Amino acid sequence: MGVTGRLITVTLKPVGISESHLHRNEQIVLDLHPHWVMLVKAVVAVIVSTLVGIFLWMNTGEGTLSTILRWIGFLLILSSLGYFAQRWITWYSTNFVVTTDRCIYRSGIIAKRGIEIPLERINTIFFEQGFIDRLVRAGSLVIESAGEMGRQTFEDVRDPVHVQNVLYQEMEDNENRKFDRIGGGGQLSTADEIKKLVDLHAQGVLSDEEFESQKARLLAE
Repeated sequence: MGVTGRLITVTLKPVGISESHLHRNEQIVLDLHPHWVMLVKAVVAVIVSTLVGIFLWMNTGEGTLSTILRWIGFLLILSSLGYFAQRWITWYSTNFVVTTDRCIYRSGIIAKRGIEIPLERINTIFFEQGFIDRLVRAGSLVIESAGEMGRQTFEDVRDPVHVQNVLYQEMEDNENRKFDRIGGGGQLSTADEIKKLVDLHAQGVLSDEEFESQKARLLAE
């Protein structure tokens, strides 16, 4: 479903994930339903089928054919309402959640589907928007991560540019917290911090990219 300076985000009241499902010290940063554009096709279907149904009901005479046409109009309206109900339930039961530790996607009421991606496993985040999507601030968010999932696409995300920025900021904060925990929160010299990075890299805790990135950051300070 980069940032210059510190991105300030508002923690929203959770609607899709209970705080009891969070890890210790984990907090919800974003908890979003899909964009309302997800319901547009269903709304159009209801409007069109209702107009057609009314036309067939009001402009047919007597006889078997007229009765069949009226029933067709009635079934069209009924089917469109059923389609709208299905789309609305999908919209209501789908949540894209960003926490201080994870990116979580959950959908479904009876049959549920869920994806959880730890922030430290995320490699790249990018979004896709068409012209209409840009006007209504909707779009698809694509997350590439290490592991079996690989690449996940989340459609109809609200303001994907903002969500992308929030994810990158939380990834950075999560990485800083990880090093603070490893270092015990104390102040170390640059040489000591680099030594710790070398040890972590040798143990496989840090990837080559993470090691080089953190080393460059320390040398630049």
